[in-house]
Amino acid sequence: MSANRIKIVYAVNEGSFFLSHRLPLAREASARGYDVHVVCGIGTGEAELVEYGITAHPIPFSRSGFNPLKEITTLNAITGVYRDLRPDIVHHVTIKPVLYGTRAAARTSVRAVVNAVPGMGFVFTRRGSLARMRRLLVNFMYRVFLRHPNMRVIFQNSEDMRGFIDHAIVKRAQVTLIRGSGVDFEEFSCSPEPAGPVTLLLVARMLWHKGVGEFVEAARRLRGEHPSWRFLLAGDVDPGNPASIAREDLEHWQAEGLVEWLGHRNDIARLMADSHVVCLPSYREGLPKTLLEAAASGRAMISSDAAGCQEVVRDGVTGLVVPIRDAAALTEAMEQLGSDPALRARFGRAAREKAEALFDVEDVVEYTFRVYEELLAV
Repeated sequence: MSANRIKIVYAVNEGSFFLSHRLPLAREASARGYDVHVVCGIGTGEAELVEYGITAHPIPFSRSGFNPLKEITTLNAITGVYRDLRPDIVHHVTIKPVLYGTRAAARTSVRAVVNAVPGMGFVFTRRGSLARMRRLLVNFMYRVFLRHPNMRVIFQNSEDMRGFIDHAIVKRAQVTLIRGSGVDFEEFSCSPEPAGPVTLLLVARMLWHKGVGEFVEAARRLRGEHPSWRFLLAGDVDPGNPASIAREDLEHWQAEGLVEWLGHRNDIARLMADSHVVCLPSYREGLPKTLLEAAASGRAMISSDAAGCQEVVRDGVTGLVVPIRDAAALTEAMEQLGSDPALRARFGRAAREKAEALFDVEDVVEYTFRVYEELLAV
């Protein structure tokens, strides 16, 4: 290996997440001659990373826990990887890799740090006193850990970016807005609506804060008047996440005839092509890949008015926007779009045009590499 080859390390919670959301970056890095490595949790898809020619470094990683001993173990493991590899640049994605990776990079004198904050996650959507305590802790940790002399923080939506600046977590000069991980327009092509019964689709991990409960309740309310309509849930449970829905609940809803739970699927493009409306009534998002893919597929969308979702769905233009945690409003929106093919077609055309203008994966990759080049030039 050439001594002057740029070495980049991506740090993520799960190897499978990297493959689904960041693989184009790794491919472009390899094409540009970078030496590409990924740090991820043990047993989270590192074998698949190797199949793509990426060197994987599995470490102990608890995505949602706050056990001090486990967190110190994770921090020390990342630090050890950085000390051994001596990367030129590191790119962290999601809360814990951002926090611990930045600290590790500072400890080991890594030249350049990129932190991607894709969304505030369950910590910022859960209610109650424990959730408030966790929010305070995470904000405190951001202020303490997010320190490096040559760092850029990438946000997927303007609301999260403003929040970090307003709370003095980062300086304005340190931030960049890059909308999402992009979408492949060859894979998610725009096609006419399918024949057959109206089909409403929600693609997400089966988490309460994705609005799955509201989607099921809306299906319950609509089922009597529209017995032929299909309500599809595509995505698996996530036992490592406190907001995960129990498998038993999903199986019960399916047995009731309310929804069809498809579990994890690798054919999302086909599912969207076979659907009429894509829904994501989420409580909080960075920039949801589901809606990017729906827009690219030319499908009308229904989303909540959460941060991130509004970056894709403009009410009355590319879809309908409903309040967070409002099953009644979601029901009304689903009724409206399910019953109006002309409106769906208008929204779908506008969504595809917006996706082409703003969310091309090639543009996202190019903007990200501009960030890398700016930091490496210092």
